[in-house]
Amino acid sequence: MENYDIIIVGAGAAGVFMSYELTKADSSKKVLMIDKGAPIEERQCPIKRGLTERCIRCNPCHIMNGYGGAGTLSDGKYNITTDFGGDLHVYVGEDKAMELMEYVDQVLCSFGGSEAKLYSTASSDLRTLALRNDLHLLSAKVRHLGTDRNVEILKKIFEYTSKKVEMRFRTTAASVEKTDGGFKLTTEKGEELFCRDLVLATGRSGSRWIARTCEQLGIKTKSNRVDIGLRVELPADVFKHITDEVYESKLVYRTKQYGDLVRTFCMNPYGEVVSENTNGIVTVNGHSYADPALFTRNTNFALLVANRFTEPFHNSNEYGESIARLSNMLGGGVLVQRFGDLIKGRRTNEHRMAKCFTAPTLKATPGDLSLVMPKRQLDDIIEMVYALDKIAPGTANEDTLLYGVEVKFYNSTVPVDERLETEVKGLYVLGDGSGVTHSLSQASASGVHVARLLA
Repeated sequence: MENYDIIIVGAGAAGVFMSYELTKADSSKKVLMIDKGAPIEERQCPIKRGLTERCIRCNPCHIMNGYGGAGTLSDGKYNITTDFGGDLHVYVGEDKAMELMEYVDQVLCSFGGSEAKLYSTASSDLRTLALRNDLHLLSAKVRHLGTDRNVEILKKIFEYTSKKVEMRFRTTAASVEKTDGGFKLTTEKGEELFCRDLVLATGRSGSRWIARTCEQLGIKTKSNRVDIGLRVELPADVFKHITDEVYESKLVYRTKQYGDLVRTFCMNPYGEVVSENTNGIVTVNGHSYADPALFTRNTNFALLVANRFTEPFHNSNEYGESIARLSNMLGGGVLVQRFGDLIKGRRTNEHRMAKCFTAPTLKATPGDLSLVMPKRQLDDIIEMVYALDKIAPGTANEDTLLYGVEVKFYNSTVPVDERLETEVKGLYVLGDGSGVTHSLSQASASGVHVARLLA
C-alpha cells in the first residue's frame, strides 16, 4: 500500500504548474504525479526522427502524452486573456484569472522564456482593418516560446520539481474509488495508490476516462462542444504584415450563409503542419519554432467551426471523431487539398500537388475534403477564407493548402466550485480535462490555483 497526501493524474500544463507551485511552497505534503506518456527527454515522434513519413499511431502518442502534455511539442504559445481559451474567470473571478496567468508568464520567463517576445493584439490599425472587413480581432497578450524553447523550459521545471514531487511515467490510471480517508487510485499495472486529495488533470486526451470516472462517482457532467475544421497552409509572406506585428491573431467571422462563427486558431508563422493521435484517431495540428534555423517558408493556422448539440444528442466528441475517421479511412491519416481544387469541385491528386507552388510541410494524402467535411462546416470555412483574403490578399489563392481534419475535442464540463473542487470533497479536476480551460495559459493557471489551496 502506497499513501500520499496528493496524487496528480496527468503531467500536462495543469499538472506541471501544480507540481511547480507545491515545490516552490516547500510543502511537507507527499505528492505523486503520474502520466501514461514518457519523460520529456524521451518524447520523440517517429516522424520527427525520420523513421516514417506518416503517423503510425503510437500508443500513447508522444505528441499528445508525456511530461508537459500536448503543449510540450506544440508551438509553446501562451495567450494571456479571458476573451478566449476557457472560462477560468467564471470560477475564480476575472482579476484572479488574469493574475494567475500573469504569474505563469513570470515563471516561464524565470526559466528562460524572457527571451521570447511578448506580443499584443491591441493594435488599433489591425483591429480597424479587421472590422472594416467584418472580422473581429480578439484581445490578448501572447508569449510565443516556440517548440524548441518550450521543451528546454519544461526540462528545467522538471529538474526543479522532481526533487520534491515523485513522478511516474508510462503509468495509466485505471479506476478511482472513494474511501473513508480519501481515494484509492488503481493503475493499469495493478498498483493501488491512496491519497487524501486527488487531482485529475488528464487533458483532452483523457476525456473518455474523466467522463467514465465522474459517472462512477455519481458526478453529472454537462456536454460541451466540439470544434471541427481544417488547417490552412500558405506562403508566410501572405500573413507577414499581421504575424510580424501580433504573431497570433484570433479572428472571428460570422458567416452570411448560416450565421455560424468561424475563427482562426493556433497560428504558426514560418511553422510546419503536424499530425497527432488522439485515442487512435489521426488529426492535424501546427507547430512553430523560436530558432530561425528551423523556420519554413510557410505559415499555417486552423479555421474552426464550433458545434454545440441539443437533445437528444449528448456526445459531441463522438461526432468529431466520426468525421476524423472518414479522413483516416480515405487517406490513411490526414488529407490535403488545394483550395483551388476544392472550389472547382475536383480532387487534388499527386499530379496537381506536384505543380503546387506552396510546398507542403506535412506528408499527407492528396484528396477531396468535401467527401469528409459536412457541407455546412465546409461552406463556413470557404466563406472565411474569402473574408481573410480581404485583409491578407493571397489567402484565397488556388495553391493555398487545406489539411483535414482538425478537431478540438473538449471534455464534458465537470461541475466544480471556485476551488475547482467537485461535489466529491477532495476531488479536483483541472486544466482542459475539466472542460473549464482550453489553453496552455488557463490550464497552467488552474494548476497554480489549486496548488496554493492545498499547499
